[in-house]
Amino acid sequence: MIENKKLSIIIPCYNESETIEKLLDKISKVQLGEITKEIIIVDDGSDNKTKEILRNLSTRYRVITLPKNMGKGYAIKQGLKSATGDIILIQDADLEYDPQDYAELINPIIYSGYQVVYGSRFLSRKNKRSKYYLGVKCLTFLTNILFNSHITDEATCYKVFNADLLKNIPLKCKKFEFCPEITAKILKKKIKIKEVPINYYPRTVGQGKKIKVKDGIMAGWILIKYRFIK
Repeated sequence: MIENKKLSIIIPCYNESETIEKLLDKISKVQLGEITKEIIIVDDGSDNKTKEILRNLSTRYRVITLPKNMGKGYAIKQGLKSATGDIILIQDADLEYDPQDYAELINPIIYSGYQVVYGSRFLSRKNKRSKYYLGVKCLTFLTNILFNSHITDEATCYKVFNADLLKNIPLKCKKFEFCPEITAKILKKKIKIKEVPINYYPRTVGQGKKIKVKDGIMAGWILIKYRFIK
């Protein structure tokens, strides 16, 4: 039954003045039938026009403003505190990921009993390859070795959860280590991650890509760390 189901969309946002309004417009056009959408934008200490844009949008969306840049993981945790939906979806504030994929992402939770769904960039052959794909492949391989899993895209932004499950997993992350930490803790609980193909439109560093090689190294360490500690 899907009556009164709500999808909470958490958007950590740092200096995305060129894309945030376009993204919100795309989200507004997504039709999910009887499922309502709750949009929570966490301004992670932006120091450009993003802050003003979000201030003007605060009457239409729930906007949480952090006093300084704390990192993606910290921003997500703040968004979780005010999320009231039955399902929680993480959405980057750029345009690399397509909100039109929402239905495919949430359907396995609503209709098939899954608690966690990842949108995989590698399950769709039409996606353009990014120079970061090799690093993602390495992290995914490490994940599968450590946890005896069979996922294809550990580092995807599109991670979707049963809200009760996610809110009961203690998270220590502050920056980009949200992805490996939550993946490790989900798999360590022997919870199956369902993957579905998604659209992906990679951007370059010049266009605002923020993740760096050091973040990939940290992600590998986090996977190892949480495999062997409680």
